[in-house]
Formats: sequence, structure tokens, C-alpha cells
Amino acid sequence: MKFINYLEKITGVDVFGMSSFLIFFTFFIIMALWALRADKKLIEVLSNIPLDGDDKK
Repeated sequence: MKFINYLEKITGVDVFGMSSFLIFFTFFIIMALWALRADKKLIEVLSNIPLDGDDKK
């Protein structure tokens, strides 16, 4: 039996698909707006974090 046949038997399965898509799309739009509006100095600091060599082991 194919997987799609199992999904067709679940009541309200279309709600799960639409809600997960909306959550993903909303998160993507919020992060895109944050990236476009973020302070350039903050972006520079965040981009240099992996290169800092201050390992505190």
C-alpha cells in the first residue's frame, strides 16, 4: 500500500499540510525582513564569530 493511501484515510490531514506551510512561510518572511533591516555592523560581527580564535577550552 502506498503512503498516499494512508494519508487519505486521516481526517483533517489537509489542515496539517497547510498549517506547516504557513508556519514555514511566515518564519521565512520574518527572517528575510530581519536580514534586510539588520544593522550592517551586527551582520559583520555575526559573520566573524567562526573566525575569532578565542577558544575557551
